[in-house]
Amino acid sequence: MAPVVGGCVATEDSRSAAAELVAQVDAVPTPRIDWGPCAPVIDGKECATVPVPLDYARPDGPRIELAVVRQRASDPAHRVGTLFTAVGGPGGSGVEWAARGELFSGELSRRFDVVTFDQRGVGRSAGVRCFPDTGAQQDFWRTLALPPVDAEQERATEDAGRRLAAGCDRQDGALIAHLTTVDAARDLELLRRAIGDPELTYEGASYASYLGAVYGALFPDRVRALQLSALIDPATYTTDTLSSIEATAAGTEEVFSEFLRLCAEAGPSHCAFGAPGSSTAQLRSRDTALLDRARTAAIPVGSGADTVAVTYSELVQAHALLLYDPVQGWPGLATLLAELERGPAGNPTVVREILTALAPTGDLLDSFVAISCADNSFTEPPQRWPGLAAESARTAPLFGPFWLYLRQPCAAWPDPADGYPQRYTGPWTQRTEVPALLLNNRFDPATPLTGAQRAADALGTARLVVVTDGYGHEPVGACVTELRTRYLIDLRLPAPGTTCTNDRPPFTG
Repeated sequence: MAPVVGGCVATEDSRSAAAELVAQVDAVPTPRIDWGPCAPVIDGKECATVPVPLDYARPDGPRIELAVVRQRASDPAHRVGTLFTAVGGPGGSGVEWAARGELFSGELSRRFDVVTFDQRGVGRSAGVRCFPDTGAQQDFWRTLALPPVDAEQERATEDAGRRLAAGCDRQDGALIAHLTTVDAARDLELLRRAIGDPELTYEGASYASYLGAVYGALFPDRVRALQLSALIDPATYTTDTLSSIEATAAGTEEVFSEFLRLCAEAGPSHCAFGAPGSSTAQLRSRDTALLDRARTAAIPVGSGADTVAVTYSELVQAHALLLYDPVQGWPGLATLLAELERGPAGNPTVVREILTALAPTGDLLDSFVAISCADNSFTEPPQRWPGLAAESARTAPLFGPFWLYLRQPCAAWPDPADGYPQRYTGPWTQRTEVPALLLNNRFDPATPLTGAQRAADALGTARLVVVTDGYGHEPVGACVTELRTRYLIDLRLPAPGTTCTNDRPPFTG
């Protein structure tokens, strides 16, 4: 009986800690929100800044400003309320998303005011600063080899991780102690109160699904609806981060295998890397040959002054990130590989455009690292990373080391003297009145189906719908849109076992 009693005690301790986290935000007066024109102008939307405590344990202490954007319901006579949404990453900017166009379309945009924001530590909401100036930031991320390919690069990458951690502490030490997703969830609670909705209606994908899960676990009685997509398993993400990275890497490997299979089936008329009669194995062999070449030296494309040289780090990053988008990213990856094979006869302009569009900004990467390190758990020191990468490469040869080295700075991170008492590690069971609706593609390169299934189990009552032939990081299509719309507007859950199919398979456009 002892393990059962111990488990009960742990659960009670967790609930007591959660109650304290909620009590801290409840002690903060509801902020006033004054909507006005966005500067620079974001067509059809309003902007505001909302003050929130830097440290919720000190509600009268320093404050930071959250940048918030609202898209008004186009049919106010039939308005349901406010749909809150956030961008993944972590590190993605809601303000930048809003500047690119409509936040949601169709019935959701008619029936809801849609509100998004830059999470604390991101963009216009006290964005993390880890470098003295933009030039130093750009130089750091441009020259960093992720993943490293030899002992010299391993030492340089370890040193870079330590320098990044020290720079973030030196430039923004007070902020990085308060960047956990619990802090962001409490910010979201203050935004809900400021806007005046009695309960939260929320949509979030990728990392933003984790933000929704944290909010639902802390504030179950304040949730109207949670629609989460491209799911992170909250338990491993917070308490066993290495396992979470391994699961991601295995998922990326599986999706890349599908990329090769579907490219071979489509042939060169639809996939630039295809060849008449080529098998999946032949395409993999050609891809491996390119990667092996890049390990030794950057691969030049074009000739003369316009030549672009593609490094191993750039090539691995392209493999990983272009798989997110089957409509544009998959053809882009196929084109990149084909141009690399052409070498001096290839088109350097096309290669440069693909790599430029792909590269994350330094601001996003700084925020990604700082928020990840605040949330994640690492018990291994930085010098163990080459061994960990070798272990990861046994099951995920290409993507294991890549995803792992992105988090190496966390092993040297300057944790606050008292740690992160605001971290939340479960239980994750959602006790909301309406169960959460979860959506995940079968072939997601960043948040694989295995993680979505574990997330569904952890959340308990949530309803998981799988796009059975879905590829990429974002579930899309008429079926997904209809389920999301009916859930968020009517609180209608699909029947257990419901699945969706993809409207547009890769390489068919």
